[in-house]
Amino acid sequence: GISAEDMKNVIIAYEPVWAIGTGLTATPEEADETCGVIRSVIAELYGAELAENTVIQYGGSMNDANASDLLSKVNVDGGLIGGASLKCDKFTTIVKAANV
Repeated sequence: GISAEDMKNVIIAYEPVWAIGTGLTATPEEADETCGVIRSVIAELYGAELAENTVIQYGGSMNDANASDLLSKVNVDGGLIGGASLKCDKFTTIVKAANV
């Protein structure tokens, strides 16, 4: 029920159910694959261009140790940061990884 025009303003955050509150993280390959599936569904519904321009973030315990690997994946456009955002040095590392 979301129009293509409204879809241009949507940001999707994906977190595996098994990662919620556990501190567990998908591998970069798993995150990329699942975000890619989400992107392909958007392409089916709205077309390839809109799918390519949709921001898909990965949640699931992204932190200073894994952000660089997760954010290097083609289908992971950003991170939904939880606890790691509460520690300045760790969050700064994530921000730097996002800006590479």
